[in-house]
Amino acid sequence: MNNTEFDKQHIWHPYTSAVHPLPCYEVVAASGTRLTLSSGESIVDGMSSWWSTIHGYNHPKLNEAAHCQIEKFSHVMFGGLTHEPAVQLCKRLLEIVPDGLNRVFLADSGSVSVEVAIKMAIQYWACQGRPEKSKLVTPRNGYHGDTFAAMSVCDPINGMHSLFKKSLIEHHFAPAPQTRFENTWSPDDIAPMRDIFEKHAEQLAALVLEPIVQGAGGMRIYHPEYLKQCRQLCDEFDVLLICDEIATGFGRTGKLFACEHAQITPDILCLGKALTGGYMTLAATLCTEQVALGVCEGEPGVFMHGPTFMGNPLACAVANASIDLLLSKPWQTDVLNIETQLKNELSELKTNDKVADVRILGAIGVVEMKMHVNVAEIQKVFIKHGAWIRPFSKNIYIMPPFISSPQDISALCEAIKQGVACC
Repeated sequence: MNNTEFDKQHIWHPYTSAVHPLPCYEVVAASGTRLTLSSGESIVDGMSSWWSTIHGYNHPKLNEAAHCQIEKFSHVMFGGLTHEPAVQLCKRLLEIVPDGLNRVFLADSGSVSVEVAIKMAIQYWACQGRPEKSKLVTPRNGYHGDTFAAMSVCDPINGMHSLFKKSLIEHHFAPAPQTRFENTWSPDDIAPMRDIFEKHAEQLAALVLEPIVQGAGGMRIYHPEYLKQCRQLCDEFDVLLICDEIATGFGRTGKLFACEHAQITPDILCLGKALTGGYMTLAATLCTEQVALGVCEGEPGVFMHGPTFMGNPLACAVANASIDLLLSKPWQTDVLNIETQLKNELSELKTNDKVADVRILGAIGVVEMKMHVNVAEIQKVFIKHGAWIRPFSKNIYIMPPFISSPQDISALCEAIKQGVACC
């Protein structure tokens, strides 16, 4: 039995049926922006392995960082011990994140970092003598991960987790922001969120949202003023603001962090994905000094979370190298060039009868179809035209590595056009 057949019969992949699995393509090599398949094709990766490989694959500096650290030690427990890679990573993060964030909790994955943020917010209010502040509020069309607390703030109807509704804690949902990034701000957009704050602020621990770009909940890109207004509401009604920048952090939207589009600082910030340049699983939950100290007032006096692989030295070492690599390059220019090319090459699809919308920001391109996409069939078209693109629902979207050449971007755009034509 070859690898592909064994995989089909025994291995579960993300959001895939065990009965009727989607086709799976075996990768035998990866370098730069390209994946090499066992069938011989070399294809441009338009997904950055789900937003993470911003520097491309097999990068010599990231390889070197991993090799150097693994020769020393790959892991030690973080309880009662510390190490240089973690210390340097936390120093670096505090230097580059929005001003005011001062403490770092190193987690295993993006979803876990959201769990940590939610626990942090609820424990904060409990330790302030306000245990009734245990509910969350979030805009619809959000996505924050697949673990249970994270699922509870994903869109309950249009999201991927509606099946678990009866098992999840019920929180408050506001309509998704409607004013597009490039349009004139409409003050009416924030009114439903304000209504929830006015009615339920005494119960609210935190507002949770993805700044500027709602990812897997629909690839929606909204106006920075909405985020700014959310910060003001949290200040006015004494509610914490949690910003989930797992997908948008480290330059993807054209700012180092999407919060910068609105010039705000959250009380709690979640990072992941591109943190290690796509090499290792690692995430971070950062918070202000006020939150960190408030969490530890009264009983139990400690923050109640501690993953086995927290602060993994190997992952931290690669993360340090990835951040250094990003900041040593003209990444803003690279992202702007990708954005400009995506606008130039995908704009013609706006008039296509099968297309509902085209949205672009930074190194993110989205073509929303009017009908759901047949993933298995359209991926055959993409691979035939030299591209790896993974659509979902009605959205054909790409977020290529920042090192992508104009030829790479053109190949991705052409593959999308061919895919749309075949829908």
